Amino acid sequence: MGKRKVVLDTNILISALGWNGAPHEILRRVVEGEIELFISYEQFEELSRVLDYPRFNFTYEQKARFKALISEIATMVKASVKVTAIKDDPSDNMILECALVANADYVVSGDKHILTLRRFGRIRMVKPKEFLDR
Repeated sequence: MGKRKVVLDTNILISALGWNGAPHEILRRVVEGEIELFISYEQFEELSRVLDYPRFNFTYEQKARFKALISEIATMVKASVKVTAIKDDPSDNMILECALVANADYVVSGDKHILTLRRFGRIRMVKPKEFLDR
């Protein structure tokens, strides 16, 4: 069995940058090559916007380093499918679209709209701690 393929929701990527804990540990394992990370161009744009939110108070250098790191360690995919599985927050569908195109094993998220699905085809929706426990 090869590396686990994962899509990390934007909230998990932000948590991995700003705080220690399970999201940070998952990102560390991606950096070390234990896990294969996928991100869509659309999600990368969302990540860039969210990093700029004043409440996070990230410095310009932190934001630039983090975007460079994600660009280096993640496989960028073009979401060539459209999904409408999440009705309450349609923007969350981009995470599922990325996971489908990447043929991911897991979507790691803290978002209730995504986690409520539990599975999307063969892709499992899990919280960070649950992912690490597997």
